[in-house]
Amino acid sequence: MARARLRDLGITTGMLPTGRWNAITDVAGVKVGVATLVRDSPHVVRTGVTAIWPRGPEIWQNYCFAGTHSFNGNGEMTGIPWIAEQGMLGAPICITNTWSVGTVRDAISAAALKAGATQNFHLPVAAETYDGWLSESESFPVTMDLAIQAIESAQDGPVPEGNVGGGTGMITHEFKGGTGSASRVVDGWTVGALVQSNYGSRELFRVDGVPVGRMLGPDAVPTHRTVPRDAGSIIVVLATDAPLLPIQCQRLARRATTGLAWVGGIGGNGSGDIFIAFSTGNTVRQGDPVSEVRMLAPEAMTNLFQAAAEATEEAILNAMCAAETMTGREGRVIHALPHDLLVKAMRDYRK
Repeated sequence: MARARLRDLGITTGMLPTGRWNAITDVAGVKVGVATLVRDSPHVVRTGVTAIWPRGPEIWQNYCFAGTHSFNGNGEMTGIPWIAEQGMLGAPICITNTWSVGTVRDAISAAALKAGATQNFHLPVAAETYDGWLSESESFPVTMDLAIQAIESAQDGPVPEGNVGGGTGMITHEFKGGTGSASRVVDGWTVGALVQSNYGSRELFRVDGVPVGRMLGPDAVPTHRTVPRDAGSIIVVLATDAPLLPIQCQRLARRATTGLAWVGGIGGNGSGDIFIAFSTGNTVRQGDPVSEVRMLAPEAMTNLFQAAAEATEEAILNAMCAAETMTGREGRVIHALPHDLLVKAMRDYRK
């Protein structure tokens, strides 16, 4: 049985309403697929791949505008130079572990060929966070077939969260982390976030401003202090149906930083905090000599910025709430965020 999400516990963050699923899939056309790999031999493996489709198979020809932001660059997201140059996204985005980003990037290209995409080459987006504390990722367990499984299994509706897909072996604020999603609706537009969360120290962890990490110290929930405090990373994928140009997508991606900071992320030296935002509100069809596009007024971006920040914040918290305690390599244990202690901490602080 899936663990509860944040709002299932009676805890809400932010001011804006959510979409139907409170997930990135609330943006029409966006689909998410996961492939999870958990085994104990011949190597201890806790890993996987997450795939995000900006729109259906037509993405190979009907591009979306996109933009990226690197809050701290100790990480990898392929395809960034081409997005910076032309501002378009023409393939699904995939997230996995650090050792496997090349394999997954190649799998996206293979999926394009399998789908009959007509481009002569592909520069897809594949990103990573490091799961090597729980998983023997140096054994290169992720294959192209596993990545294609994630790509081909994508669907709309509720998004799998916690110990799934690329988030399987991830850690957040010294609790079990992983995959999480959330959404916000503002001015008739939807902004959705999906995170692969693997960063942060316990004492900086906050929920709706409450210093939960300091209230749930090692005496309450064991931690793993052998890992450097700033080790890890977070990838944030933002989607919106608002009609944005590439520079506006870049501005939106930058606002994921605010949501990360609200939870307690500071962009430590050893952290790869890289964000991408795309808009389905415009379509640029491959081969068309001219494309007619729309642009949201600059003054209207402020509300979208708030939506992006709130969705990012809650997506991280959903990843932590959904994740379960995991035992990995060398018998290492990362404990889940205890729901009962979280609820009690929130209640006690607000008294």
